[in-house]
Amino acid sequence: MSVPGIVHSTLDGEEIAARVSLGSDDEIFITPTRTIVYRADGLLSDESADEYPHDADRLTLSEGRRKTKFSLEYALDGTQEFTIPAGKTDAVLHPVLAGVLNGNGITESGETVVKTYRFSELTLIITSDRLVKHIGGAVWDGDYEEYRFDGVTNLSFEDGSVATQIVLTVDGRPQRIKAPNEEANDLRERLQRALFDYHGVGSLEELNETLGGDDDEPASSEGSVDFGGGVDPLDADPPEPEDSERRDEASVADESDAADPLADVGTDETPAATVSTDEGDGQSAATPSQSASTTGGDHDADAMTTETESILADAADAAASSSAGDGVTTAEPSQSTSAPTPETDPELLERIDALEAAVERQSEIIEQQGETIEQLIEELRQGR
Repeated sequence: MSVPGIVHSTLDGEEIAARVSLGSDDEIFITPTRTIVYRADGLLSDESADEYPHDADRLTLSEGRRKTKFSLEYALDGTQEFTIPAGKTDAVLHPVLAGVLNGNGITESGETVVKTYRFSELTLIITSDRLVKHIGGAVWDGDYEEYRFDGVTNLSFEDGSVATQIVLTVDGRPQRIKAPNEEANDLRERLQRALFDYHGVGSLEELNETLGGDDDEPASSEGSVDFGGGVDPLDADPPEPEDSERRDEASVADESDAADPLADVGTDETPAATVSTDEGDGQSAATPSQSASTTGGDHDADAMTTETESILADAADAAASSSAGDGVTTAEPSQSTSAPTPETDPELLERIDALEAAVERQSEIIEQQGETIEQLIEELRQGR
């Protein structure tokens, strides 16, 4: 098919990479560096050939019922526009967008643009070497993302009732892309074929096996929330070193007092019967009333933590009262340094049950918050 003389003189020796008929005798000619819009002679206009360089910073479409306007924005020359019939939009967009990617140095020499997809404000471009994604009102600008095929380690698909989710793992990070089901099959096949050709394989199973198998999603990523070493709902304040020292001293006391089970009974210096409520005050919780008054007035900011600490203090006081409150006991040495068992102290059993219930409530709240955070992160990733 011959090239109009006015277009031929405009080419300056460049080769025509693609051409699209617009109806009548009008055509679009695509070269590596520009788009040429040819208008034939008409009743109201003369023959013309307008050039639109491919080094545009932004490409936007304005679609109407009969016409679609292409707007290319340049850093120095402002915005240039041309209009085509609405029915030719996809046929023209594909080569023009391929030229813009090449003009901005995104695609390389010899790289082929396979297919362009538009899903609302999501644009996907499959090339022979990569997948380019852009989200926003423009079809393309500097905020694009690209996933090179040499960094892909896994490809999978998750079917849904309305949309299909493509999970492309690149450099160890899963990238999730949703496509409406009516176009998802075509996208799936073209993306698979491009990856198969790039890596020299013939099936999805062979591709994933060659690239490293079905990689699991990383436990943590840039978008995840790190709670450090974990959340301990029981300890609003970390335990003092003295607690472990007291437990060690209690174990030594058990062994040394085995010959005399009545030794040190009823004194305030027995480690198991001592609960420190304020570091450095030099007092021990000799009676339940002292422990309750000290523990109840320290923390008002966190209701759940206060409730848990109160239950812990009451349980310790009950242990102290049972072990040393009578003054004389003939229990075995291990019983003099440990809290009563539920079988011997129903009140302690009740307090332990209340403690477990409080822990479960707080654990459920933390779990719900974690699920909410993960959901928000997922929605933010999908909305990018």
